[in-house]
Amino acid sequence: MAKTLITCDCEGSQTIDFDALSRTTGFTVAPPCSGLCTHQIDRAADALRTGDAILCCTQEARVFGELAEELSLPPAPLLDLRDRAGWTDDTASTLPKMSALAAEAMLDAPQEKSLDVISDGMCLILGAGDVAVEAAEALKDFLGVTLLLDTGSDLPDNRAFDVIKGQLRRAKGALGQFEVVIDALQQVDPTGRGPVRVTDPRDGAISHCDVILDLRGTQALFPAPEKREGYLRADPNHPAAVAAATMAASHMIGTFEKPLYIRTEPLLCAHSRAEQTGCTNCLDLCPTGAITPYGEHVTIDPMVCAGCGACSSACPSGAISFDAPPVDFTMLRVQTLARAYLAAGGTAPRLLVHDAHGGEMIRMAARYSRGLPADVIPMELPALAAFGHAEITAALAAGFASTSLLLSPKADRDAIETQVALVRAIAGTARVQLIDTPDPDALCEILYAEDTPEAVQSPVRPMGTRRQITRQAARALNPDAQTLELPEGAPYGAVVVDKDACTLCLSCVSLCPSGALGDNPDLPQLRFQEDACLQCGLCVNVCPEDAITLAPRLDLTGAALEQRVLNEEEPCACVECGALFGVKSTVDKIMDKLRGHAMFADEGRLRLIQMCDDCRINAQYHSANNPMSGGERPRPRTTDDYFAKRRDH
Repeated sequence: MAKTLITCDCEGSQTIDFDALSRTTGFTVAPPCSGLCTHQIDRAADALRTGDAILCCTQEARVFGELAEELSLPPAPLLDLRDRAGWTDDTASTLPKMSALAAEAMLDAPQEKSLDVISDGMCLILGAGDVAVEAAEALKDFLGVTLLLDTGSDLPDNRAFDVIKGQLRRAKGALGQFEVVIDALQQVDPTGRGPVRVTDPRDGAISHCDVILDLRGTQALFPAPEKREGYLRADPNHPAAVAAATMAASHMIGTFEKPLYIRTEPLLCAHSRAEQTGCTNCLDLCPTGAITPYGEHVTIDPMVCAGCGACSSACPSGAISFDAPPVDFTMLRVQTLARAYLAAGGTAPRLLVHDAHGGEMIRMAARYSRGLPADVIPMELPALAAFGHAEITAALAAGFASTSLLLSPKADRDAIETQVALVRAIAGTARVQLIDTPDPDALCEILYAEDTPEAVQSPVRPMGTRRQITRQAARALNPDAQTLELPEGAPYGAVVVDKDACTLCLSCVSLCPSGALGDNPDLPQLRFQEDACLQCGLCVNVCPEDAITLAPRLDLTGAALEQRVLNEEEPCACVECGALFGVKSTVDKIMDKLRGHAMFADEGRLRLIQMCDDCRINAQYHSANNPMSGGERPRPRTTDDYFAKRRDH
């Protein structure tokens, strides 16, 4: 369907070359309005009726949404050209950037996956004193409230909500699925006259609730408590915070959609084999504790996952990938922005990746400061940490001169810094930077002051897995390099074997999760294919001789795609049939150790060690002291034998 861009110069505060924009994008671009959201709202109504228009204004999304509802029409897609491109102090042409943003807006975003979470409104309030009681009073008309007080606390004389005493041992779960264990639990006995009585205490009581309101003012029940849905926490000494948390709790009843942020492929996971631990990248990074070991792989609790995306960037095998949006769509956005910018006549664009917080900073910078430079293309993502080393190197290979990540207060900085360090080793320090400032003016100064590095001369559009994309992008960024040294912990590298210590037992081969280590069925060899190595460390952990170490690096030559021999020895030939089996040095060592032993005093016994399996069994079977032979089998007893012993015959 043909698309039409309905632009607006916002009372002449920006310049839009609609004819040129139409040529570079291939879309119909109407002459710009001056007040699309006010005195020219009729043009927005006409665009809604056509059904194929994009309104180039996001500031007045509410106005356009109400207009669509009034006309009983679906809302039109919106595109922000003003704050991200038009409002700028840069005198260079903004046409390439507007063309790139328009091309990106035409991409069909995949539908997000989600599951329904049902909350019946059962709320557990933790705390003591008047603050907790007042919160229970405020919520009792909206939720089913239970107030948990410490053992020594006084019970309020109020039966409008449930009150219990006890010590919270642990809690798990999320919105709609919390499970708590309480020790020394005492419940109210409503019978009798006088002070409120309680039951005898009991330990290990298990209860379930939908919402937890924590007003204790102590340590949080969960890691990254702000990311645990259904868990609200406030300092009891700050009334405003308590009121906000209470208000939020009152709305947590009903059916909610929980996005499914992560897609998993357990068979690719390199967490462990044979009870030996290998890769723990995702376990070390997950801020909410949503990822836990599960046999040879890991499992992710979708109810606890907050969608930070750090696990997707750090996973060396692709067993975990971000799915909201999918990695493939993020790569497509990057390539579309670069391709459209360059096709519109731009050169050396810079990519600015940000989240919702960064989007608000960009809008403030456009209205109150200098705005973004004309060559800086912003791209908003729901999770900044999901934009890892593969995505950054793909952007640089696609034609971006540099990539900047605008950190927000809630960004997973450690995970992002690890990915940036890896990119700097692959693409160079000048090509990627972290911007950590809450000040829109400072953001503008950093971007305007940046020395734009030279972009890749021949942009590429790599395809495949994140590992394959990284390798292709690295080759485009380093056309003359053969090997790049990477920081410790990088998911690319080689396996180094101490040949003097290695006995070719091949334990590492049997447990390698990616097949990077292999053997030769015809010869005693340890083979290795570098591009498949995840650097998970399983081979290091299982080697009984401590003969293996890891060397993080990125081999850009074709040799990385081929198997090479890490260690080999002369095979042992069977002394009977000549068939090759085992390793000669190992057989010789065994014979040296057994020579002189009482059980191997006979040379014939030692000779068995030098035989293949078939010949060894044959020799043992025909030997004088054959362990597999037995005495003469007893004669079967017949009926005549039994009758012969009877005295009546």
